[in-house]
Amino acid sequence: MTGSLLYVCVRPQREAAVAEWASFRDGLGVRDDDLVHHDLVREPLPADLDRYAAVVVGGSPFNVTDPHKSDEQRRLERDLERVAGAAIEGRTNALFTCFGIGVVTRLLGGRVSLLHPEGTGPADIALTEAGREDELFGILEPRFEALTAHKEGTATVPPGATLLAENDACPVQAYRAGSGLWATQFHPEPTTDAFVARMVVYRDAGYFDADAFDEVSAHVRTASVEQPTRLLRSFAARAVAA
Repeated sequence: MTGSLLYVCVRPQREAAVAEWASFRDGLGVRDDDLVHHDLVREPLPADLDRYAAVVVGGSPFNVTDPHKSDEQRRLERDLERVAGAAIEGRTNALFTCFGIGVVTRLLGGRVSLLHPEGTGPADIALTEAGREDELFGILEPRFEALTAHKEGTATVPPGATLLAENDACPVQAYRAGSGLWATQFHPEPTTDAFVARMVVYRDAGYFDADAFDEVSAHVRTASVEQPTRLLRSFAARAVAA
């Protein structure tokens, strides 16, 4: 195992993918060479997954609940399940975000639903008692802000997982499964400026009213994302120490 971390990209839009890698690099507090970029949209999962100290899985415009999926999306979801399996078994550490939490929820036998979307912008997140005691989440404030934009969510914490964070709009904001997997519905990696830049790419994707871009982006810029960054630093420190 090397000290490198692996960023798994599941965004078809290259501009958004490169920017997300940079956001994770900065949030994790690592150098360029220490966060390997793997484009899972275009390349299957590396066979040597276990050589990485940890894996971070970014967001995607894909949805687990999509009624019609391309062969590419189905293969991508199977590969993400392989990452999740390795982390649950303790063969690596993994942090799944956004779309990724839905893949893990389904793998664990839980239900992903369209009944728990959240708009584009800051959301109030609350740690559960287990979250306050968790080795990663326990360093965070009991209540904090994070950025969200999603059309589906986990309905209830899946079997075998421990709920770490929640809010009223989306009852499952984060959980832990097995010895090395954490999953968040919210985005822990972007600064507010990076999130607004991502909004430009997805302006017409249905996450917000395109005509209200200026209003929505102004609201995004009011967010404080210090706590999600602390979560990423905690994850990187655990990976390096493992």
